[in-house]
Amino acid sequence: MYKAQRSVPSHKELIYTQIAEQGTVSKAELLDRHKLTSSTLTRVLEELVTEGLIQETGLGPSSGGRRPILYQIHADYRYIFGLEISRFSSTLGLFDMQLNQKSLVRWRMDEAMTPQALVDYASQLMRTLLRDHRIEREQILGIGIGAVGPLDRSSGMILDPLYFAARGWTQVPICQMFEEATGFTAFLENGANTALLGERWALRHEDIEHALYVHAGVSLRSAMMSYGRIVHGTMDMEGSIGQMIIHTDGPRLSSAGNYGALEAYASIQALEHQARSHAKMGQDSLLKAYSVTPEQLNYEVLLQALSAEDPYVRELFQQSAVYFGVGLANLINIFHPELVILGGALINSKPMYFQTATETAKKNTYYSPAYEPRFSKGQLKEDAVVTGAALTVRNKMRI
Repeated sequence: MYKAQRSVPSHKELIYTQIAEQGTVSKAELLDRHKLTSSTLTRVLEELVTEGLIQETGLGPSSGGRRPILYQIHADYRYIFGLEISRFSSTLGLFDMQLNQKSLVRWRMDEAMTPQALVDYASQLMRTLLRDHRIEREQILGIGIGAVGPLDRSSGMILDPLYFAARGWTQVPICQMFEEATGFTAFLENGANTALLGERWALRHEDIEHALYVHAGVSLRSAMMSYGRIVHGTMDMEGSIGQMIIHTDGPRLSSAGNYGALEAYASIQALEHQARSHAKMGQDSLLKAYSVTPEQLNYEVLLQALSAEDPYVRELFQQSAVYFGVGLANLINIFHPELVILGGALINSKPMYFQTATETAKKNTYYSPAYEPRFSKGQLKEDAVVTGAALTVRNKMRI
């Protein structure tokens, strides 16, 4: 059963974690990795099997003697809810212990989706999913929440994020609200961090230790991983990458932002602001084509125009991608990751955006071509945050 969280993992936890990471593993492989005697490891494996945490899954190939027993974690030992809270949409997923999706539900975050409305809606969805999959409440390990920042992970509080359509997203005790509504333990983490955790999980067999994740959408968000662990700063300010100054006398996106900050050039808000300003100064082709006022020039209209190969809009996105690539190069030159994963609405708007941004980043990487990280849109893409949120719950399980 579960015990209070400890700072030092037990032998059982270490063995369980490796089996979970590898998928299927033999006793010999576990002995090679951990400094345990054969008798101690045998006892640990027997306890894990008896408690239902792992199971024997057949025999491996022989290396000259008896074929080894293979182990994997028990997928149905418990189940986990993962929740993404974002500005455009939110997602609830139900996962087994192997992080397989049982169900996934996504909905828009409109003006009516206040914190309480979201908790009520997601809690009802959880009850429905449990009923549909015939899962008892006692089988739920917890709720992992990946949310936009800034936030306070230790207190489970979303602080004062910008750009939510609904009111009330300030000083939100989101973990407490979900625990009271569902009775399940809830854990909060930055959405960029959970996205990186989720993507690394999908690539776990590649043994990547140093990775960078950058999300480009309504705002810019980032996460870093070093030696397989998320790098947490003193403050959980995932959006601070947007305040990277790339033009000292440039504009700023909001009264609280830096002048010449990256977010003023490479974000959905920046694109909308530029299009509206240009429309008011005479660039009225979009107004005529889509029968809108300057104030109605939102991202959806820009996407329609981009899909229609409008040259003006294509240039807007192209310039945005170049600036984004410059900011990305700055991060790469500081951190030197093996892998750079890019996500978000801008990255997925058109292949051109990803291509231009990565080409610009490569050109401005200091040690190129001797050093060049691998660029990817990730394996999980829009499901990365919710998967990583579920993974944070499993990682906190104490045996």
